[in-house]
Amino acid sequence: MNSGPGLFPDDVSADSCADYPDRASAMEVRLQAQEDEITLLKSSLADALRRIHVHDQLLPLLKQQLIHKPSLRQHPLPSGFTTHLGFRQNQRKTIRKTIRELACNGHVPTTTCRNLLVCVWSTPRQNACALFPPSGLVKKALLFHWCYIYGMFPNSLVCYCCLYVPGQSIKMFIRGRPITMYVPSNIHNYEDLKMELPSERLVLDWVYGYRGRDCRDNLFFLPTGEAVYFIACVIVLYHINKRTQRHYLKHTDCVRCLTLHPDKVRVASGQTAGMDKDGKPLQSCVHIWDSNTLVTLQQIGLGTFQRGVGSLAFSFADSGAFLSVIDDSNEHMLSVWDCTKGTKQAEIKSTNEAVFAVGFSPTDSNIIVTCGKSHVYFWTLSAGQFTKKQGIFGKYKKPKFIQCFVFGLTGDVLTGDSEGNILTWGKSAADVKTLGKGAKETFQIMRQTRAHEGSVFTLCSLQGGALLSGGGKDRKIIRWSADLAPETECEVNYTLVDEGEFLVGTTRNAILRGTFSDGFVAIVQSFSTHNSEIRHTWARHMTRIGDCDLLTRSCPLHPDRWVVLDLLTKEVLSDSTDGNEQLSVMRYSPDGSFLAVGSHDNFIYIYSVTESGRCYSRLGKCNGHSSFITHLDWSKDGKYIMSNSGDYEILYWEIGDGCKLLRNRFESKDREWASYTCVLGFHVMGVWLEGSDGTDINALCRSHSERVVAVADDFCKVHLFQYPCPKLKAPSHKYEGHGSHVTNVRFTHNDSHLLSMGGKDTCILQWRVVRGGAGSSRERLPSASSTSTSSPEPAAS
Repeated sequence: MNSGPGLFPDDVSADSCADYPDRASAMEVRLQAQEDEITLLKSSLADALRRIHVHDQLLPLLKQQLIHKPSLRQHPLPSGFTTHLGFRQNQRKTIRKTIRELACNGHVPTTTCRNLLVCVWSTPRQNACALFPPSGLVKKALLFHWCYIYGMFPNSLVCYCCLYVPGQSIKMFIRGRPITMYVPSNIHNYEDLKMELPSERLVLDWVYGYRGRDCRDNLFFLPTGEAVYFIACVIVLYHINKRTQRHYLKHTDCVRCLTLHPDKVRVASGQTAGMDKDGKPLQSCVHIWDSNTLVTLQQIGLGTFQRGVGSLAFSFADSGAFLSVIDDSNEHMLSVWDCTKGTKQAEIKSTNEAVFAVGFSPTDSNIIVTCGKSHVYFWTLSAGQFTKKQGIFGKYKKPKFIQCFVFGLTGDVLTGDSEGNILTWGKSAADVKTLGKGAKETFQIMRQTRAHEGSVFTLCSLQGGALLSGGGKDRKIIRWSADLAPETECEVNYTLVDEGEFLVGTTRNAILRGTFSDGFVAIVQSFSTHNSEIRHTWARHMTRIGDCDLLTRSCPLHPDRWVVLDLLTKEVLSDSTDGNEQLSVMRYSPDGSFLAVGSHDNFIYIYSVTESGRCYSRLGKCNGHSSFITHLDWSKDGKYIMSNSGDYEILYWEIGDGCKLLRNRFESKDREWASYTCVLGFHVMGVWLEGSDGTDINALCRSHSERVVAVADDFCKVHLFQYPCPKLKAPSHKYEGHGSHVTNVRFTHNDSHLLSMGGKDTCILQWRVVRGGAGSSRERLPSASSTSTSSPEPAAS
């Protein structure tokens, strides 16, 4: 049954809020594209302002030097160097601009600078260059220009000899914006680098979560002792007592409905149609499969069901020979299929209103009932044709939603509605006196029973004719006798299976196990959609400092607020607020002495951490990004930070007494990083597909062994690349299972497992890392099923 506290008002069904019109979706896409364009324009403006600032700082210095040194004396070039003045004017301007920015930023001229191999200087007292490049590099170098800049040293004339070696920097483009990546010194020939598939692979190990917020009748108990339910693209078979899982993994998009065959072995499951990465609709279908072997027995209706499958039901009178399907099209097409042959027997338009449930009469496979928004329909199938009769409410108030129904022992139909009533429907003889000879029999309400405060979300028939009902607002499960007399009730609290125990699926994405006498406890928990951002932050920021486990997370009421908790005592160690926008990333330095907090206000806030992680004091903030902070990492020595922003910018910071922006990014090319979660950088450049728009990669994580990097993309996939991965179009192992964009990935402390987090699917998938495995890298998953005998708790990270 599916019961529990709802996320919707009393008169609104979860299903009614689940799917939005295509027009609204298109408007969301357009709005996101406009926001991306605004972000890029803001970034370009910030770049222009920074350049203007550089020149404003340089002008007074140049004027002062020109007053003291009105003439320039050109010094002879060293032996082996030749001037090359045959440049176009715009090329000379570019070279001069690079050199001036270098001088203004205070870089010592004898060190390497951006895009330049060697910068050579001389003074008026010394006509020869102080430094010469190695002879091997002289042959490959092209002398661009020889020019003078005053002011680097007192009373000296500084001359730069700028040498360029092809391949020292690589440019990649995202939405037309160039991003420069600097090649580390230990890579001598970038073009000869070989990108290969990693020997490591992933196997789905455990699935956390349950989809109950907008689905019903999707939780069943099998004779094997397993509960079968779904979340994202995975159908989970969870053995409650043994605490093991198996997974049916043949669906290619989110599973929306599930039903159990009368033989208690076969299962039918339907999925949404979804979209591919180019926005083209994918084909939906229904799978009929064996719950013992996880083998697909039949694939029904591929390409027939528009937008997806909403409801399913097997027939009973003929031992499950037929399957009824309601799709998610505007007309909510009702169809009946032969389960053995996979052929369609009949089809008809149902209604333009939402349909929540479909079912066969237990005594006659030609009788089908559907219910939904303000309606109950009774269908009769004869010779491949449907006839429909609508339930008549008569003197009773028509509810906004008929949420569910079951068949009684006498053939009556019992429905639960959004008014909190259980309605008993039966056939009425034709009213010939009133309607004349042409009158036909009708289905009318025989009895109304007040059951719950708020909606009745589910009804479940028990042996002997007893009934269970589940309410939303009052959080109650009530047991009724066969004549609808209340026998006992229990309020579900978050404080199967033997006879008398129940499994309860709730609209807050949890599965509860319990009895009326002992109460219920959660055995499976997921998260509501409004908590997805918080879950994202939670998974990123759990870390260990000394002997104290710390958990940092954003507060649900204040997106700019963060707290630090002691996981053992649940004590709040620190409570801080930074900026006035949401916090997007937090990261401790390797030794735990600093905490960096990235915000959507474009700043990175640095905190000093003392007293074994119990005391936090603001050290400063990093100011330089022109868009919101998306990712950041610390260097292994804990002195530097690498950060990415929403406008695809890579910046480096020196953390000491405050935050210093390292304007010469070339100097950071050989720096070693304690973690690598930044999605932009030379070492992970190959994870980007050609034509990516900058939002295609949501997160990545390098393994602690520094052998592989896992990637979470916007197309429901988890990738596994070799590390480093600096060349575009690098090959990867690809894994599916999520039903929406993957928001985050993290390896456990010993790289034995990988955790991936979904967005709208509100689930966490736990993958086992297998080294040296065989199989195709392009499989959805390495096998059609996987079994875990581990605890459902993730390994500590």
